Amino acid sequence: MSAALGAAPVRDLAAATATASRAVGPVLATATAATGLMAGLFFAFDVAVMPGLAAGDDRTFVTAMQHINASILNPVFGAVLVGALAVPAVGTWLLHRSGQRAATLWTAVATLLYLAALVLTSAVNVPLNDRLAAAGDPAAVTDLAAVRAAFEPTWTTANIARTVLCTAAAVALSRALLLHRRPAAR
Repeated sequence: MSAALGAAPVRDLAAATATASRAVGPVLATATAATGLMAGLFFAFDVAVMPGLAAGDDRTFVTAMQHINASILNPVFGAVLVGALAVPAVGTWLLHRSGQRAATLWTAVATLLYLAALVLTSAVNVPLNDRLAAAGDPAAVTDLAAVRAAFEPTWTTANIARTVLCTAAAVALSRALLLHRRPAAR
């Protein structure tokens, strides 16, 4: 009877490990997609949005950035923003449970890289966005050049860093996904 009692936890652990292993692929694919979407969003600002706005006058720049900052606060963006952190964290846990050490490491690195991008966003970009919004209606601002100068260079530099961090996270997740697919790499 004692042998039967000892065997049940082993079977339960094996079943839990198998379930975790089956879930890893879809979780890593979702994590990679979400992180890639965030990297792509930041990249689009680096190569198109900010250079396009830089070519315009101060009123156009301030007005456009105020509208962009207000428009981006929506449920789809929120889900991807949070999901790009939560899903890789879940992937790290699942990979660890299934014994895939190399893939676990890459996923943990990706999670930390994306977390760094979120910290940068919270510490630099969001406060700048808030100050830009607080400037008020561009038609009523007396010194739009000063408002723009207090925003544009720092925000743009921080955004480039976010792009690099998110791209590196997406690459790390891609590596984890490849390692997960190869049994020998566990």
